[in-house]
Amino acid sequence: MRARSRAEAHRAATPLELFFDLCFVVAVAQTGRQLVHALAEGRPGHGVTGYLMLFFAVWLAWLNFSWFSSAYDTDDVLYRVVTLVQIAGVLILAAGVPRAFTAGDFRVVWFGYLVMRLALVSQWLRAAHGAEGAERRTALRYAAGVTACQIGWLALLFLPPGDAPWIFVVMGLLELAVPALAERDRQTSWHPRHIAERYGLFTLIVLGETVSAATVAVQSALDEHHDLGTLLPIAAGGLLLVFAAYWIYFAVPIHLHLRNNRQAFLWGYGHYLVFASAAAVGAGIEVAVEQSAGRAHLPVYGAAACFTVPGALYLFTVWLIHSRHQKRGPAQQLVLPVSALLVLACTFAGRAAVPAAGGVAALAVAVGVTLTARQGTALEEE
Repeated sequence: MRARSRAEAHRAATPLELFFDLCFVVAVAQTGRQLVHALAEGRPGHGVTGYLMLFFAVWLAWLNFSWFSSAYDTDDVLYRVVTLVQIAGVLILAAGVPRAFTAGDFRVVWFGYLVMRLALVSQWLRAAHGAEGAERRTALRYAAGVTACQIGWLALLFLPPGDAPWIFVVMGLLELAVPALAERDRQTSWHPRHIAERYGLFTLIVLGETVSAATVAVQSALDEHHDLGTLLPIAAGGLLLVFAAYWIYFAVPIHLHLRNNRQAFLWGYGHYLVFASAAAVGAGIEVAVEQSAGRAHLPVYGAAACFTVPGALYLFTVWLIHSRHQKRGPAQQLVLPVSALLVLACTFAGRAAVPAAGGVAALAVAVGVTLTARQGTALEEE
């Protein structure tokens, strides 16, 4: 297995990578579904904590594979078979999400991770076998770091369930430190354009799952003969925000910003909040539908916050790690942060929060497009 070149022309996501991403939809859907149940039952603390932990597990598994494949995707028979094994691990993880969320039982999740990690470590060892010098040391450090972290996650199985959040914080930080430690001598040959495309595709998948979850929620309410006049504004407002989320993320190319590990890792790690908030928007729409149908055990403003908080977080995080690098002048820079605050303020609109927040997001897109047409972008200055 040889490393691919960072200067490779026309580097694009492969069908196997797309298949890998699509299988993650199952895990994303499971975490979102559990979040909806917890919020609708009036247990926001348990719901948000469990969601952040389990979505981190899903995101980290995707992250590990994506960066490795950007540097070492040989697409031969052995590589494909090992990747399919990782996909099996993802499905095992997804099957364990409900039990981990409701009962704090992480055994199935941990076993799913074990399957994925054994496959990933074998890939790094294969990369080390075909390399020498600094490249070989980097691959071996990755293999050792991933193995050590997998052992560390055993704490979830032997310590009390109440300690799970702290275990996730400690182990999460150690996991995120592995690439920095492994690549201190030599940077792996991940491809900037390929990485940008992979993250963009996963953003689309998460947004697609958001639309799917919201559609099912609205359909379920309609099947129970609830008022279409109540559901239509929720559906329209949610759809507007999802459309705006797509538009804002893909407004400008980002691969030119990914020049080195420091820039790329900060950008890549920040996408945990981008992906998690995008998926939580769908949960927020479902909770709003549940509230309108009288099935949610939480106040009106609480139900509104389930949609506006992740919506505002998405807008702000996309600006912070992604969009601001291409903005020109203070007016362009302020559009998304101000829009995030306005979406958050829509919480106080109560039952009208979802359509109000959707309107704000659509207005943000319109203002951003107008300013870009008049002022251009920072890319045009380079």
